[in-house]
Amino acid sequence: MPSPLRLGTRASALALAQARYVADALAGDNEIVPIKTSGDESTDTRPNRTRSGGFGRIDQDDKSRFVREIEVALLKGDVDLGVHSAKDLPSGLPDELKLAGVPAREDPTDAYIGAAGSLDDVPEGARIGTSSLRRRAQLLAARPDLEVVELRGNVDTRLRKLAEGGYDGIVLASAGLRRLDREGEIGFRFDPHVMTPSPGQGSLALEARRDDEGAAAAAASISDVTALVELTAERAAVAGLDASCRTPVGVRARFDGERLRLDAFVGLPDGSEWVRDAHEAEAEDPAAAGVALAERLVAAGARDVLDRAERAEIG
Repeated sequence: MPSPLRLGTRASALALAQARYVADALAGDNEIVPIKTSGDESTDTRPNRTRSGGFGRIDQDDKSRFVREIEVALLKGDVDLGVHSAKDLPSGLPDELKLAGVPAREDPTDAYIGAAGSLDDVPEGARIGTSSLRRRAQLLAARPDLEVVELRGNVDTRLRKLAEGGYDGIVLASAGLRRLDREGEIGFRFDPHVMTPSPGQGSLALEARRDDEGAAAAAASISDVTALVELTAERAAVAGLDASCRTPVGVRARFDGERLRLDAFVGLPDGSEWVRDAHEAEAEDPAAAGVALAERLVAAGARDVLDRAERAEIG
């Protein structure tokens, strides 16, 4: 295996913490290569706003740009492995690249930060910040009285904005808070049946060039079977739904060593309509299990919901 490996990552505090975790897990004296774009600065400093087309779109466009920049560095040979939050990695990868490793998964749940111990404790009409259409849809599906507003920025920025009093609560990934040693900020974690996580949430995805066997072998050496099975199933479900990053979709796979269970949510951004379903299967073919879940959802009307969600204008 090559040593040192050059690990390409975003320059945010969370991304760097994730890359350090990977560097420590790999053998050798590995180098972290932050890849900074104008989007990194804008993620922290631009005011909350929306483009035509809606809530959360800027945030998704930024994430897509971050992934592309790391992939460009991989293709140019400037880095050996790309370290991504798996939920940001699109279903389709460039032909020259592959998903080479998935380390052990962190807590995939969503967390509420604010003065409440459960969703029922959140005051009526509370102002809740998030940049995620998926979180918005599920919050409003469960609590249509809430005021869900767009909140952008990195984890520290969002926590600071909450502390400044602009919001009653915010929703973030439990995994990111744990990796940044901010777990103590959590008021409560959402039950996945109330807030189904984003596909890949809590997982890291290591991307390598197809022709770089050494880097791919290094990534595979720190892969976790459970995390890989779950991520494979979740990504297959999203691909089977042909869902875009701008539609409210949650998929959570749980592998117990023998059986694989998948739960999913597809909804409209305003929480007025949604489809939930689950599927259990043997784990020999997690991709097939994900496709089977997608087929169940489509049969239950998810395709129509996704099409309308894609067209929805959220201002």
